[in-house]
Formats: sequence, C-alpha cells, structure tokens
Amino acid sequence: MGYCISCGQQHQQGIRFCRFCGNQQPGEQLLARLLQEAAQIHALRLQAQAQAQALAQQQQQYAQNQYNQQPRW
Repeated sequence: MGYCISCGQQHQQGIRFCRFCGNQQPGEQLLARLLQEAAQIHALRLQAQAQAQALAQQQQQYAQNQYNQQPRW
C-alpha cells in the first residue's frame, strides 16, 4: 500500500493517479531513487550522531582531566 503524495489518502501500490484527488503519482523509478536517497541520508545522520557522541565524550574526558590536574589546597 502507498499514500498519495498530494492528499495523503492510502491507495494501492503502482497506481498512476490518485482515485481521491486525481493527482499524478510518482513512477516506480522515482520512488526507488527517493528510497535510496532516504537510506543514504539516514546513514549519514547516524554517522553524524556517532561523531557528535564521540566528540562529547572527548570533551567530557578533557574537562575531567583538567579538573584532576588542578592543585588541591
């Protein structure tokens, strides 16, 4: 099942025009390309999140090291 890109109504996969609003639906090639691009974006987002977490851990470790190196009176 798919959804109309215009009105959002659910319809069968592979139709050319929405039976509710009449707007043309994207072809299978376009849908495949969009799904591939979405997967690439998702992978990049996961990679960026992992890098941000690693950076936050490095910053936290640096701050902890700086605190431990301060003289105690």
